[in-house]
Amino acid sequence: MSQRVAVNPELLHWALARAGVSADTLTGKFPKLRNWLAGELMPTLKQLEAFAAATHTAIGLMFLSEPPDEPLPIHDFRTMPEAVLARPSADLLDTIYLCQQRQAWYRNYQRIQGTQSLAFVGSATRQDSIIETAQRIAQTIGFSTAERQRLPNWSEALRRFIALVEQSGVLVMISGVVGSNTHRPLNPQEFRGFALVDPLAPLIFVNGKDSKAAQMFTLAHELAHLWLGESGISDVQAANLPNEAVERWCNAVAAELLVPLARIRESYRPGESLDEAMQRLAGQFKVSTLVILRRLHDLGVIDRETLWDTYREELERLKALSRKTGGGGDFYNSLGARVSKRFASSLVASTLEGQTPFTEAFRMLGIRKSATFYEEARRLGLHG
Repeated sequence: MSQRVAVNPELLHWALARAGVSADTLTGKFPKLRNWLAGELMPTLKQLEAFAAATHTAIGLMFLSEPPDEPLPIHDFRTMPEAVLARPSADLLDTIYLCQQRQAWYRNYQRIQGTQSLAFVGSATRQDSIIETAQRIAQTIGFSTAERQRLPNWSEALRRFIALVEQSGVLVMISGVVGSNTHRPLNPQEFRGFALVDPLAPLIFVNGKDSKAAQMFTLAHELAHLWLGESGISDVQAANLPNEAVERWCNAVAAELLVPLARIRESYRPGESLDEAMQRLAGQFKVSTLVILRRLHDLGVIDRETLWDTYREELERLKALSRKTGGGGDFYNSLGARVSKRFASSLVASTLEGQTPFTEAFRMLGIRKSATFYEEARRLGLHG
């Protein structure tokens, strides 16, 4: 008979809450779970290891005397109720930790390459002009409204935006799951993105479970965080007018970057219905209608109540449209988006050169097979 191990029931409750899993969900796999939680029976080591895996908890934590304090490793700029903010999910924590590991690797890689620090990281302050800061960002990454107007739609503009940000030296990672685990989807209601500031390896993560339309604004918002030199996690939307000073500044810069107020003032037609204005201006500026709504509010055309009511309706419409037209996508294109094409290229090149172990590369890329690695290398033009 397997020996049972002593574990504080509070740790079992903590692990369930941290993973966002109810006891009822796991009783099929662990029939005696209720007894463990009540302290009436202890699990075997094998059962405890399986429980830790099911709740995405490191097994070592299950042997602590009490639940550990797991604060977010970066500043929290979210505006949720205190009860939600007090306990970050395992999915959020693991995503930040993984991105920090990737960033640390890339920082070291950049040092080895003799790369110079990026001057734009931390180059702005909240006292700087919103308009001038947005112009500096646009000039640095080469993101012009003129170029966008030549693109067929805002989805293509988003792809181009991501590519330009990466070309400027920023790692852009967009994923809707933890690592490559499709059984661990990220919740956009918990967070929409975060920025990890570093002069050699600035990183932006965008929650891929959020709507494509909302992702463009999140990317612009997190880019403003890099300019400001403020790492942090955000839950902002284009319609947000945050009370927190940093978030308010970053939101304003993001809106100005995507749709300059002077340009939309010239393009707005008084008397035009809100729906007509949204669609026409979104087509002109190659941004989502959600961003246009925000700018119409900034222009004084609609009030805050109309902004939020219309924003919610438009967001639901875009989500429904995305569900109808969306597909699974190509695995390798998805891999590049999840880990950043810039990061993947550097990591694969380093591994092929023998500088990075394959096991480390596989872990950071979230792959298991050599064939997958070499196919990714071929697509990146690094392997014949």
